Amino acid sequence: MIAIHEMPGDTFDSRWIEYCQEHNIAYKLVNSYGNDFIEQIKGCDAFMWHFYQAHRKDTLMAKQLMYALEQAGTRTFPDFNTAWHFDDKVGQKYLLEAIGAPLAPAWVFYDKNEAITWAKETSFPKVFKLRSGGGAHNVKLVRSERQASALIKRAFRRGFPQFDSRGSLKERWKRFREGRTTLRDVLEGVARLFIQTPFARQKGPEKGYIYFQEF
Repeated sequence: MIAIHEMPGDTFDSRWIEYCQEHNIAYKLVNSYGNDFIEQIKGCDAFMWHFYQAHRKDTLMAKQLMYALEQAGTRTFPDFNTAWHFDDKVGQKYLLEAIGAPLAPAWVFYDKNEAITWAKETSFPKVFKLRSGGGAHNVKLVRSERQASALIKRAFRRGFPQFDSRGSLKERWKRFREGRTTLRDVLEGVARLFIQTPFARQKGPEKGYIYFQEF
């Protein structure tokens, strides 16, 4: 039997459920956030959950839960090898370097002075990124040592918001002008300048490291 976390409105679990029904595969719906979750999945051979990197609850416990189940012999989707580096550019850098895969050269620093010294000696432009974020979010082209040093100092002081509302609005406006989104999407971007999402309020700033990549 397959246990499936049901998330209303999620297209992943609805397709999984439909597949199970079409092929007469036994399944049950479970609540991954429940304190009795381990009890819920007793007797199940596998567990599937489309956990989401922008849900604060998921970022707090989803991977730990999945990996704990693997240790107990339950097959999971995703599993450890496909999920540990998800939405983590720093982890992906280490992975690709470790296995000798081709990648754009990248630098990560956990000490401000080391990063400042590097910025004085390297060439530009470089690309600044936070470890998480997709769709061009949390990415900035750095054209000079001065700009890089300012980012480095901020990274080791107040840090960066998980969601750049101004950058997001610019991207929404660009897509709107190209006919790739709606005016409502743009207006939601304007609202984000004044009202943070619950996830952004709980997540807090990204700081304590700085990541650059070759342009």
